[in-house]
Amino acid sequence: MVLFVEPNCQIIDRIHKIPLFYVTQLCIVNNDTNKLKEIKMKRTAKAHWAGTIKDGKGELTTQSEILNKTNYSFKTRFVGGETGTNPEELLAAAHAGCFTMAVSAALTEKGLNPASLDTEATVTMENFNIISVHLSITGSVSGISADEFEAITKSAEQNCLISRVLNIPISSEAHFVSLLK
Repeated sequence: MVLFVEPNCQIIDRIHKIPLFYVTQLCIVNNDTNKLKEIKMKRTAKAHWAGTIKDGKGELTTQSEILNKTNYSFKTRFVGGETGTNPEELLAAAHAGCFTMAVSAALTEKGLNPASLDTEATVTMENFNIISVHLSITGSVSGISADEFEAITKSAEQNCLISRVLNIPISSEAHFVSLLK
């Protein structure tokens, strides 16, 4: 195994698995006043499949092992009635998480601390094409107006990392819950 250390890298987190299968290093380059300017990382996931497309089964494992030999199959993807996940569900989860963190980051930059942010991502597929993602967020934040919250969510809709790699229409709606100071 090779561990790459970026010059000028301030190590902020290092994860070791025992036995040593991987080391993850989270690195901030050019850190000033707690702002994340550049982060370099790689994340991995593995897929295993055996059998035909309709009768076969697969397993998904992520680097963190939060998914560890998790079932996926034609049935979990298109039919139902079987416990497991599918690529579209995983895309929705990734997008909901990324978008919610982008909204949190924008609020944090404004000196605000959200009490809660809850997002549902809906991935729409037609004729074996993913055609859109819709993000619906409900936020409880003090010190901000509903219009300001909506502006932040619209920016996050287009600028979170997952949104930036998708070449499909992305929409969002914001539901604001005001908290009194």
